[in-house]
Amino acid sequence: MSIFGTIKTCLREITEVGLLLAALGIIIQVLFGLDSVQFVGNVTANLTDLIGSLGDQGLVGLIAIGVILHLLSKK
Repeated sequence: MSIFGTIKTCLREITEVGLLLAALGIIIQVLFGLDSVQFVGNVTANLTDLIGSLGDQGLVGLIAIGVILHLLSKK
């Protein structure tokens, strides 16, 4: 395997771990509330703000969401 394939695989795995940690943060925050788990941060508010800012951008936000979904769905 080439060096670029190795780098691509590592980046894909790091992205997957990041998404799993974000999902875990949301689950912990929903189950226990924001005040009881300060080390997780305010994941749901950050995610809501991100979605809101992409929605406010109109066509550019729609294109950005499409690109993000395309990158995350490639295996």
